[in-house]
Amino acid sequence: MGTRLKLRIGTRGSHLARIQAQNAAARLKGLGHETEIVAISTAGDRSSAPTFAAIGPQGVFVREIEQALLTGTVDIAVHSHKDLPTASPDELVVGAIPARRDPADVLVVRAGRLDDRRPGDPVPLRENAIVGTASVRRQVWLAHFRPDLEARSLRGNVLTRIRRLREGRYDAILLALAGLDRLRSGEGEGEPALDLDDLTLVRLDPDVFVPAPAQGALALQCRRSDERVRAALATLDDARTRAAVEAERALLARLEGGCELAFGAWCRNGADGKADECAMVAMVETAGEVRRATAAGPEPPALAEALWNALSATGGARGG
Repeated sequence: MGTRLKLRIGTRGSHLARIQAQNAAARLKGLGHETEIVAISTAGDRSSAPTFAAIGPQGVFVREIEQALLTGTVDIAVHSHKDLPTASPDELVVGAIPARRDPADVLVVRAGRLDDRRPGDPVPLRENAIVGTASVRRQVWLAHFRPDLEARSLRGNVLTRIRRLREGRYDAILLALAGLDRLRSGEGEGEPALDLDDLTLVRLDPDVFVPAPAQGALALQCRRSDERVRAALATLDDARTRAAVEAERALLARLEGGCELAFGAWCRNGADGKADECAMVAMVETAGEVRRATAAGPEPPALAEALWNALSATGGARGG
């Protein structure tokens, strides 16, 4: 075994963020390291803006945590990878991307709000249902597949959103399935498993209702100069997940989009551990259209480039 380290792990303070940090801490403890979790409040958490786009520029959920890394307050940061800007400070590096959970979005639905007469419908809700989400991407996808539905703003942590659904403010809400699964598993130390027995979960096919780039994946970030921490994190890295996430985020970088861009990307891994297929969707904002492009191949950079070219040819891409 290598050098035993004392590692301070920075994270947002939500229930889900703590679970994610605790999982990383448990794996590092299994390698013989000592860990301490440090909760850090971010601008995104403190904001009461109704949508993610209204909070501010990309990175509002990670900036204070990255600053804590830069100043040495913490040694590792655990982020939901989709929260990370495509460009972080040069002094920082993503030392590990652990194996990804299911990247799909999920509908959490109140009793009686599903429509059994819609077999194969991407969003099988009753007509004119009210759906809660603060994501521009999810709002646009809903309008594209089901223009009769009403998307209403819904922010807050997952537990807050589910409470508001139960209060009857919405017929359904949209969440990331990976986060919901972590909460339902009861993985957090001293945290009860989330009970959703009174609600129905409908997984939305990521080939159709395309998720945010890197959805379902975690990013374990550290200082580039800290070789011992980088070596510790390298043992947690999953090559399959990294390849997929790199393809998705490479295209996001080309689009120069942030939270305000209705953009989804999903890269499916092949059996050999390399990227096999990348299915992505982009929105042409001026025309109000949703356009799709798909590509397949073994190399993530080539996939991102092929999709960039396809979206540019259809008018669905902008930026450099």
